[in-house]
Amino acid sequence: MYTHLTTYRVCYADTDQMQYMYYGNYARLYEIGRVEAMRALGFSYHAFEEQGIIMPVLDLQSKYLQPARYDELLQIKTTVLETPSVRIKFKYEVYNEQSILLNEGFTTLVFVNKQSTRPCKAPANFVTALQQYFV
Repeated sequence: MYTHLTTYRVCYADTDQMQYMYYGNYARLYEIGRVEAMRALGFSYHAFEEQGIIMPVLDLQSKYLQPARYDELLQIKTTVLETPSVRIKFKYEVYNEQSILLNEGFTTLVFVNKQSTRPCKAPANFVTALQQYFV
């Protein structure tokens, strides 16, 4: 498994009237974690798009355990669970500063050829970079 940690501070715009992070914002935390995990491997969405590959989200699951609150520094733990092929699945765990698990979720993304809009295999160099974590 490949795991990456990203920090994020809850800003006022993220919260509802109770100063809890609004539930819809967790999908954005997942994206932040996913983008930074890929960047740490030396890859970016932008580079994939330049190669003609887009990555739409096929599935998103989220489980809310406790609320994140305004001004808390969160730790987003992003894990790639298996070597990608046409799909890639990410697991997310969001912790507060006391290391309490607040939220967990999953997303499945599909590698898609931008021109044909058909699923395609993950870029070979991306798969190679991840394979070392699945030995």
